[in-house]
Amino acid sequence: MTTHPPLVLASRSPRRADLLTQLGVSFVVDSADIDESPLPGESPQAMVTRLATAKCLAVASRYPSEFAILGADTTVDLDGEIFGTPIDLDHARRMLERLAGRTHQVHTAVCVSHAGTHRTELDTASVTMHPIEPPRLERYLATGESLDKAGGYAVQGQAGPFVERVTGQLTTVVGLPVEVVERLLTPLGLLPRPPHP
Repeated sequence: MTTHPPLVLASRSPRRADLLTQLGVSFVVDSADIDESPLPGESPQAMVTRLATAKCLAVASRYPSEFAILGADTTVDLDGEIFGTPIDLDHARRMLERLAGRTHQVHTAVCVSHAGTHRTELDTASVTMHPIEPPRLERYLATGESLDKAGGYAVQGQAGPFVERVTGQLTTVVGLPVEVVERLLTPLGLLPRPPHP
């Protein structure tokens, strides 16, 4: 019988759910439906911090306070410009053409709400991409993978070969920085205890 409060993941992302599952955390999914448009003049870091917090608190308002809610938001940042989720394949193509052969940042913010308080943390990783030849780009776009990914690509998916290197946490690029999640969930007793030696 578990005594800790249940965890609600305020995200529809299967990648975030996979990462939580790998941590051994039990949870249910209840996504927030909020406007994710950037505000005028908002930096990429400020946007993901605001949206992760907004998603978390929107879902928290539907549950008793003993529930823990985890919200997250990820964006791709090229020279301060926000690359969100592409609206169509043309948009994804333009994003990837600009990211190819360059280094960009990926920012993921995580917010955990519990018992009427919340904490939000931001983590950033850098991704350097190889140049991408047009035929390879077209083959990738044809998979459809780019359409629900910030920046138009999934580092853990078929775009993996486009990536030369990642500096920082790979899980930040995937969409849920595991070290941040562990730091936020450990005080709530939501992570499985390591087995005794």
